This record gives sequence, C-alpha cells and structure tokens, in this order.
Amino acid sequence: MSTTETREARTEAVRALEAEFSELLNHVRRVISVNAERVSPGLLPGAYKVFTTIAQRERITQSALAEALMADKGQISRTVRELEDLGLIERTRDPRDGRSSILSPTEEGVRRLAAAREPQEDSLLRALDDWRVDDILSLGRLLHALTSGITPGGEASAPR
Repeated sequence: MSTTETREARTEAVRALEAEFSELLNHVRRVISVNAERVSPGLLPGAYKVFTTIAQRERITQSALAEALMADKGQISRTVRELEDLGLIERTRDPRDGRSSILSPTEEGVRRLAAAREPQEDSLLRALDDWRVDDILSLGRLLHALTSGITPGGEASAPR
C-alpha cells in the first residue's frame, strides 16, 4: 500500500471516529441536561457539572474546583452560591487555611443526584449487554490510551 493510500485511509478513519465522538458528546449533553433538570428544575448543565464534581470529590476547595474544571474563579463562585442556595452543597471552614472553605455535597444533594441518575444508571450496561467482555475491556483500554496521549500498547505519543 502506498503512503498516499495509507494517509487517505487514516484520514477517513479519523473523520469517521470524529463523527462518532460528536454523536457520543451529543448524547452525553442530553443526559446531563435531563439530569440537571431532575436535580433541580432550571439547573443549568454547567452548574450540574460543578455539582457532580463536588459530589465525586466529596471535599474540595473552591480553588481546586476551578482548577479541576478549568473554569473562571468568578463563575465558579457564582455557581457555588447557587448550589448552596439550592441546598445541594455546603461550605465548611478549611482547618488548614482559615481563609478558604471546603465544599461538600449535602445529604439532600447526594440523594437528589442519585435519584436524577437512577433512570440512566443501567443504560450503558444494557447498551453493552451483547458485547463480549474482551471488547468492552479493549474499548476502555483504547479510550484510556487516547485520553492519556499514549499509543495502544503502552508508549507515550510524540508531542504534537
């Protein structure tokens, strides 16, 4: 096979992969929008992402939250106030730094998040029901390689 054919085939394969990622992202956005509305009517997807990050970490400072989400500290501050007003999260004084607060989900927030997620909880399991376990593991391995910048098989990809 010539270099041109290889390049064209690779380009087409990458374009097809990009289209599939686009569909996957659209699906994830729909799920996030629906779940945000279930947690609290009118909650925007961005605020839901902030809330789920706090819930996942269990305890996080506002600065670490902004860094983890690569978001503007002012926007995070406004969103944290909104989530606090909704009773989804609480602040406690950081014992290591009196100027800082630790953000944590409230029991009510955890309960509402679990209830919001419950309808889709088994959807991935159902979607992969007919897949072989080896194929599921391969997909996970390949996605990890892609997001980590490594070549499947272990070595790091060259910087781009």
